[in-house]
Amino acid sequence: MKHLVFLLLLSSVCFFALSEVVDNNFSKCKEFFLDTAPPDFTPPVGVSVKPICQCIWDNNDKQIFIYATLYSTTWKIPVYSAYVFRESKSIGRCDVWYIEPQLDGDPEPCMRPKGYGSKIGTNQAVNNDYENSGYDKGHLYPVLHTKNHLSMLATSTLTNAAPQNKCFNRVAWLEHERAVIEDLESCDEAAYVVTGVVPDMQAPKLYNRVTVSKYYWRATCCLKNSQYTGKGYFGPDNNGQVQELTIKGLQDKLSGFYQIHIFPSIPC
Repeated sequence: MKHLVFLLLLSSVCFFALSEVVDNNFSKCKEFFLDTAPPDFTPPVGVSVKPICQCIWDNNDKQIFIYATLYSTTWKIPVYSAYVFRESKSIGRCDVWYIEPQLDGDPEPCMRPKGYGSKIGTNQAVNNDYENSGYDKGHLYPVLHTKNHLSMLATSTLTNAAPQNKCFNRVAWLEHERAVIEDLESCDEAAYVVTGVVPDMQAPKLYNRVTVSKYYWRATCCLKNSQYTGKGYFGPDNNGQVQELTIKGLQDKLSGFYQIHIFPSIPC
């Protein structure tokens, strides 16, 4: 009943996205990883991370999981978001952004537009962190890669975004997202995608709180002609563009910042 009441209060804006902080194995949302195997990620010393199963409530008050995120409560940005790509449809966008109260010890189990506890923002970014920052809220799981209204809404969470250079976000990275759609539409079946962020440890934090992104990366894997085929992407390069790499090449490049094995169970 409380979910219904909250939905009615927000009906004049948008359906709200929810998420759930889960155990380290993403036990409630492993279906968003290739072969149900999350990336092997080793956080740098002193960096804390929390796995989140991103979900929404449907009209029957049932949780529907949409994708998975590994979130750094130290950097206050996601390390990566993982999702399954099946098709892309032209979906209208709703830019109401949400936070995850659970990350800050709020008893509310679902994501909301804001939290009511005194500690909200301790372990995560909030909307005020982006005000007059000069950065976009750069999606990891982008609206362009969603297939319905509910999955579109679920992407608009600050646990699925990092401060991203506006020009790169709106030009080169946007063109890349469109090119990925074209590539993945040739897969035999669903494609598995992991999109991540490399933090810029030298740049000033937003309001001395939120680490900005230095690079964005993406890895895809799917069956093409019955063979697993993977591609890696990394940007911006020195020309402000997105590089295409092999998965191994992407992991090698990321090794200069942190250790991650993106598709640990199946070579792509």
